[in-house]
Formats: sequence, structure tokens, C-alpha cells
Amino acid sequence: MTRLGPLAAIAALASACAAGQAVPKNALLTDGALHVLLCGTGSPLPDPQRAGACIAIAAGGQVILIDAGPGSWRNVALAAWPTQALRAVFLTHFHSDHIGGLGEAMTQSWIAGRGQPLDVYGPEGVNDVVEGFTRAYILDRKYRIAHHGAEYLPPAAWGATAHPVAIADRDQRVTVYDHDGLRVSAFLVAHDPIKPAFGYRIDFAGRVVVASGDTLYTPNLVRNAQGADVLLHDNLNPGLINLVSANLEAQGRARQAKMLRDTLTYHASPADAARSAAEAKVAHLILFHCVPPLTTPQMEEAQMRGLAAIYPGKITVAHDGETIDLPPR
Repeated sequence: MTRLGPLAAIAALASACAAGQAVPKNALLTDGALHVLLCGTGSPLPDPQRAGACIAIAAGGQVILIDAGPGSWRNVALAAWPTQALRAVFLTHFHSDHIGGLGEAMTQSWIAGRGQPLDVYGPEGVNDVVEGFTRAYILDRKYRIAHHGAEYLPPAAWGATAHPVAIADRDQRVTVYDHDGLRVSAFLVAHDPIKPAFGYRIDFAGRVVVASGDTLYTPNLVRNAQGADVLLHDNLNPGLINLVSANLEAQGRARQAKMLRDTLTYHASPADAARSAAEAKVAHLILFHCVPPLTTPQMEEAQMRGLAAIYPGKITVAHDGETIDLPPR
């Protein structure tokens, strides 16, 4: 074995660090396909393997996010996606596990070279969310411009612009974004008492991806997911939740047990997700935002048990970092 001298070892380390700064995969923007990155597949409960809810889409020369949960932006960067091309974020609702990473998405895409403020769409109240993150990151903006210079970090490109989306009719689907062939439509889902809460349908080059957001089973999701290539559906396992709640009560943690049981009233079960996929005739159902966290293969098997009898198509459990590539039709 050859041992490197001190200077050679330092040079080798520097080279390795440089190699770790992955070159952005800009081909994702120009190859005509619809690309999906699962950048955050977890729930509000701690999961060492999954960040908060986030789906990244690359198509038509741009990148968009559906939600921006805590920790999700690091997965976008680690995947070497072309983050300078981030154009918009679409928030399903304003629970913390869906918005906690918005400030990082807003800031890091600017550092990567985004050339204009980030558009952020969502239900009524999105103005407050964007204003809050803007105020929280304003000093970070000041420090970075002072350090690196306005030539490299243009002040006018920093920040975000809120776009509230109103849906008057519960059966209505509203196109909220339509640029260079990439269309994003919002529709209402059932996450009471959170009103309104949205799901999103993404159309590009004959391909369709639908994100349920957080919801119970609702016919409106089925209508909007008809014929989709991919349906990313939140889901909660009632049996596991009741088991965990019982264990919490046995430990004297009644408060936590009560709040965990409350989640049963506004999330679909895995069977509900499979029913939606079957009725919508989607090609691929991805169980996303699973509750409780699926930290072992055995728990994933429990989440999937019996679903093939409801939905005969492809079913998978979401993991951070997974990608789906859909060539044009």
C-alpha cells in the first residue's frame, strides 16, 4: 500500500470534496420527459429515513415542487437536480410537515442561480406563509449579498411571490400554472378541519402525475386522477395507529395517544388509497406520507397487505430519493 504525504493527502481530500459537488443534471430539463423525484416521503412523525412531504417535478425546462417539507431540500440537492431552474412551489395546505423547508427552497435555489423571485401557490393563507419565511430569511439575504456580491447573488431574484388560489366549486379543477407545456391544476380534497386543502394534477407531454395532498377518500380525487400514470397518495394505517396509541397510554402518555388517534379522522387508509387508484384506473399507486413511519420491511408489508385485492395495478411504498421518469407519449 502506498501512503500519501501530507500535501498529497490534502489534495486528494480536496479533489474528493469537489467531486462531491455534483454537476446539475440539466438534461432533465431538455429531454422532453416528465421526471419525478420523491424528495420527502415522510409524515409529521420522526423518521430517520424520510424527510417531510415534497415532490419535485422537472419538465419543459423548469423544476417545480409540490410542498416543501422539513429536510426535503437536501434531497433535491443530493439528487443533483438543476435547482437553478426552480420556478414554483405548490402547497397543498399549511401543516408544518408540508411547509417547513420552504425557506431553504427559496434561498438555496437563488444561490444556485435562480433568476427571479420564486412563485408560491396555495390555498388562501399562502400570503402569510410566504411573508413569514421572507421575514425569517431577510438577514440571511443581506449577509450573503454583502459577502459574495450582487453580481453573483442578484437582490432582485431573491424571495418569493405568493399566489392565493381560490376554488369556488368543490367539483372544480383550476389550472394554476401553465408554462412551456407543463400544466398544474388544483382541486379540493377532504382534510377537515383544514379548509381548503388541495391536491394537484400535473400534465406534461401526454403524461399525468397526481399528488393527493393530505386527504380522506374523496370522489373529487378520483375524478381528477382519472387515467394518471402515477398517483401519490397519503395513507394512514388504522391498526398500527391504534396499536401505537395503546402503547403510549400504557406508558402514561395519554396526551400523545389522543393526538395520534385524532389523525384517523383526516387521512385515508391504505385501502382507501387503493380504492381511489382502482376507481381512477391509474397505472401506478405510490403510498406516500405513510403514518406511522414505516421503518422496517415488515411494516411496509403490513401497509401493503390486502391492497392487491382492491387495486390490481402497480403499488409501491415511497422512499426518499426515488425517481420516476415518464417519456412523452
